[in-house]
Amino acid sequence: MGNSKSRSRQNVCSQFLPAERAEMDRLFATLSSEKSSSNTSPRSFSLKALKSHIGEALPPEMVTRLYNGMRNVDPAGKAKGPSESISQEQFTVSMSHLLKGNSEEKSLMILNMISVTEGPVKAREVQKFTEDLVGSVVHVLNHRQELRGWTQKKGSGPPPRVQELAAQLFSEMKLSDGKKLLGPQLLDCDCDQAMIEDWVFRAHLVATFLSVVIHRGFLLRLSLNLTTLVPKCQVDQEQEFESVLDVLSVIFVNSHLPREQQHRWHLLFSTELHGHSFAQLCGRIPHRGPCVALLEDHDGYVFGGFASCSWEIKPQFQGDDKCFLFSISPNMAVHTCTGYNNHYMYLNHGQQTIPNGLGMGGQHNYFGLWIDVDFGKGHSKAKPTCTTYNSPQLSAKEDFQFEKMEVWAVGDTSELNLANSGKSILDVDPEAQILLEVSGRGLHSQGLREPSDN
Repeated sequence: MGNSKSRSRQNVCSQFLPAERAEMDRLFATLSSEKSSSNTSPRSFSLKALKSHIGEALPPEMVTRLYNGMRNVDPAGKAKGPSESISQEQFTVSMSHLLKGNSEEKSLMILNMISVTEGPVKAREVQKFTEDLVGSVVHVLNHRQELRGWTQKKGSGPPPRVQELAAQLFSEMKLSDGKKLLGPQLLDCDCDQAMIEDWVFRAHLVATFLSVVIHRGFLLRLSLNLTTLVPKCQVDQEQEFESVLDVLSVIFVNSHLPREQQHRWHLLFSTELHGHSFAQLCGRIPHRGPCVALLEDHDGYVFGGFASCSWEIKPQFQGDDKCFLFSISPNMAVHTCTGYNNHYMYLNHGQQTIPNGLGMGGQHNYFGLWIDVDFGKGHSKAKPTCTTYNSPQLSAKEDFQFEKMEVWAVGDTSELNLANSGKSILDVDPEAQILLEVSGRGLHSQGLREPSDN
């Protein structure tokens, strides 16, 4: 490490635009003028001053990590150890690395934040840093009231799913030989700067989370677009609704969506609001654009799939290779297409000879994810994995039962997709069809529509 950390303030400042540089100078002046910095050398600030400035916006352990990261920075390349307080040069270099640095510069700051001593760190130390980072993100977003309509489940201990998301990010780290850090015995392995750099490059949420912690923790007067990180939660008629997903789960799934669909989630169907009805599901989700479907089984496993195309009720498979399956609990993971087949999406209702239900991946009667027309029942079959998505069994039991299911349209307003589809209401409301058929009234508009392209 040594002198590889060294950067002159002049070179570092060149990475900031004039407005950004002025904001860094303003923030340092505020920190160094704190009363709690009076015992430090001129033009520097202490840990006490940093904690006083940030207040409750970040957890204390993350504030300490940031401080240690800054005092380990050696702009002149002459220091023999961490400084007693933070100079303007150290502050500027640190903020530059954290906000605008490349993977190498960010990895050096992460090493500094993990340990005050030179050299590699243990994998378990990286794991703990990752948990602190993820916890700090949900903490600061909640503190700044920037959850964008999502609720954060309350309770003692760390916020829900911090450990799951941290474990998923940590699982992206590889040893120097390319193998992943799997198993508790590998937590004592050394992680050097090259490994951390590779991890930061591939696990992009790490850098994003560092930026959120700095921007919202310090409340910088610089723009930070959170819309693609935390999508707006939209529920019709301002109804009170608490999703199966917490904000960290939403961030994880949303990070894998196409960028143009990351800014808004609009609730189309929920068992809580719309009842336990497959007909209701079929009446609410077709022709509404890309959707995220998810459920929680009776064993507490949470999983689902992203449908990249509008759902259509028909006896054929549909969709494209942008679809994927995912799990949230007990582990976070995304399973993308293998190219083995095109069985991405399936939605059928009212047929007698082929399955009726909603499915993703696999094949008839052996789906990676299946919601049966006998609503509340489903299966996730994978021996060893789903052919379409290479996903394992997502549910606790192969044949599962569930009470909670949600479908969210993602991206632009889903009503536009319905209006532009040219579909009759009978196409998208099977309950209306069923009522007409039971009453003996014919579907008089059936022969008046233009032929379907399908």
